[in-house]
Amino acid sequence: MNYFNFLTRCLILFAVLLCAIGVSPAQAGKKHIIKFATLAPEGSSWMKSMHTFNGKVKKATDGNVAFRFYAGGVSGDEKDVIRKMRIGQLHGAGFTGVGLGAILPEVRVLDLPFLFDTDEEIQHVYDKMNAHFKDRYENKGYVLLGWVPVGWVHFFSQDPIKSVEDLRQSKPWLWEGDPLVEQAYRGMGVQPIPLSITDVLLSLQTGMVNTVYSSTQGALALQWFTKVKHVTRLRMGYATGGVLISKKKFEKLPEPYQAAVKKIGAECLQELVQLIQQDNIKARKVLENNGVEWVDLPDKKEMGQFHEAGVAARKNLAGKYIPPQTLDQVLGHLEKFRNN
Repeated sequence: MNYFNFLTRCLILFAVLLCAIGVSPAQAGKKHIIKFATLAPEGSSWMKSMHTFNGKVKKATDGNVAFRFYAGGVSGDEKDVIRKMRIGQLHGAGFTGVGLGAILPEVRVLDLPFLFDTDEEIQHVYDKMNAHFKDRYENKGYVLLGWVPVGWVHFFSQDPIKSVEDLRQSKPWLWEGDPLVEQAYRGMGVQPIPLSITDVLLSLQTGMVNTVYSSTQGALALQWFTKVKHVTRLRMGYATGGVLISKKKFEKLPEPYQAAVKKIGAECLQELVQLIQQDNIKARKVLENNGVEWVDLPDKKEMGQFHEAGVAARKNLAGKYIPPQTLDQVLGHLEKFRNN
């Protein structure tokens, strides 16, 4: 057998093998770059995990699928990212609940103020509602790769927030376009200052706002902790988060590559959830070491006023942003878990 015939047979065999696993020779040579944005800065656990995810995807697809990251909010606020995804400038992103809700408002049921009490309750509800939300996002034109909750949310402030009245007297930030926190503030008679998340640090520096809400790790990563003196121990809610990819872009990938991205994404994001929980615990120490003091509510009366605001927000959002049946599903799962 001469060299030419040998090479031809090898190429034919290679093509047969590719077809056997569902990738045509033409597809096998095509490079797919997924442009991905996130508010998380380089060096954070978020980005470290995403780079690991990218490496594993490259390996599983022989380098034919790769992610190009735009970290640290360089692509703008989450509303900007969604707009860019819709016109194809970006293909995927890591979102907080605000971004997830801008696409699918009912997902904000997971962010309702004072809904959860423990990490175990949260995990149970996420597991139960996962299929529901995956279907809803697919109908909207997105693939939900997985959840990456931000963590428990606290008030960070210049002056101690020990009561609803303290919050009213402060200059609290509201993430512009977030109906959930807007309704919670309305229930407490608080007049917030709406701003894009990318404008918060400067606004803290100038005194335009003096109270913000965030997870401990979020306040650290965004450098907000450098402009406040107190953090209220009260947990106002549990902030959700997740990774979405444009369905239009995703379906351009050969099916075996789609399967690889989904499988590796689910594994890496689950590991990231655990890392973020650990980071939030570590962040508490960093805050304390930098002079940020924890503030306790003086009594159950003050706690009750905050919880009443959460119930009011829940009622006002049901039927407007959150379908009553979705809220009933979540409350039902929560009730069964607590009873057991």
